[in-house]
Amino acid sequence: MAITLVNPDGLPKPDVYRQLSIATGSRLVFLAGQVARDAEGRKVGEGDFAAQVEQCYLNVGTALTAIGGSFDDVAKLTIYVVDWSPDKMPLLGEGVARAAEKLGVDPVKPITLLSVSALGEPDLLVEVDATAVLD
Repeated sequence: MAITLVNPDGLPKPDVYRQLSIATGSRLVFLAGQVARDAEGRKVGEGDFAAQVEQCYLNVGTALTAIGGSFDDVAKLTIYVVDWSPDKMPLLGEGVARAAEKLGVDPVKPITLLSVSALGEPDLLVEVDATAVLD
């Protein structure tokens, strides 16, 4: 695997993400933001934040598998959430955990979480983009 995740001394050591990702692979992969749509473009989890998070993570995994990688190759995630509030944190965790179980991976990565007023379509609650490194 081309990614080593680290929580260095001198910084907080959160349970839900890592502070650093050290990449040693040779191929950088930049994924477009993934949203709650299935392979046919159908809506998934309309109005259900956890279900939309799950689908976004699954889509990241699907994209990487298609090019010979996996979610384990993700070096960093950026998560855009419509109208973020702390009460959404358990639902974020629920969606991530369900996707991780289906993908068979540890989903803990360096992340940036951003609150936005809207995404590209009105029914979208979350979008996840990823940078990955493959050997």
